[in-house]
Amino acid sequence: MSSPLRTVAATRYVTPLREGGSLPGLVEADDLGMYVVKFRGAGQGLKALVAEVVVGELARSLGLPVPELVVVDLDPDLGRAEPDHEVQSLLRASGGRNLGVDFLPGSFDFTPLVRDPGADLAARVLWLDALVLNVDRSWRNPNLLLWHRDVWLIDHGASLYFHHRFAEGWRPAASYRYDASDHVMLPVAGSVADIDAELGPKVLPALDDVLALVPDDWLDPAFDTPDRARQAYRAYFAAKVADSPRWVGEVEATRAARV
Repeated sequence: MSSPLRTVAATRYVTPLREGGSLPGLVEADDLGMYVVKFRGAGQGLKALVAEVVVGELARSLGLPVPELVVVDLDPDLGRAEPDHEVQSLLRASGGRNLGVDFLPGSFDFTPLVRDPGADLAARVLWLDALVLNVDRSWRNPNLLLWHRDVWLIDHGASLYFHHRFAEGWRPAASYRYDASDHVMLPVAGSVADIDAELGPKVLPALDDVLALVPDDWLDPAFDTPDRARQAYRAYFAAKVADSPRWVGEVEATRAARV
């Protein structure tokens, strides 16, 4: 069983990061660390935080580089002195547990035009995004950072988009399609089929520990219990792994057409 995400308390709101649609902010915490915080009161809601944890920690368990994720306990009064009314409203709506991503000082946006990531890493990122339905890793918005010469994966809140329909009684289906044609790593990726053969069998064994990291109060109340919500995510991944010959084949066809 994995350890829970580390919890820190926010001590100072530093600045908003307005390039994100959900208005994440740079926050200092009581461990003297700096974190990019994704707020529970933002328009994308708790589902985005769940996706950040599930995808980020699954990626980490599969050997991909992801900054540390922490739970950030926020006192809504922290924003009382903020001059920006939008920030004040966001902090007031986000009291309690939020998601923090370790701030990587001096990092900058990465694309293969900056530096060749290598065909293997590119294929791993492409495979992961197809697995988790991450629609937000394009040339326009790569959500990759270069820090100390290494590529780091960030911003997975747009993944697992099937969970936005849980309240309608919908259950995840492996038939969800993923369009890889705009993926930032597509032109430089190696064989996704080879990566699937290596990493696909590791997904379900890692998943229970990953899902356990999601705080209960972030999970969809449409389910009777948090464990039932976790079972719904597991059902998606089980179906997706079983269906890998189809979707991996589609990604490979898109890659071959691009090359």
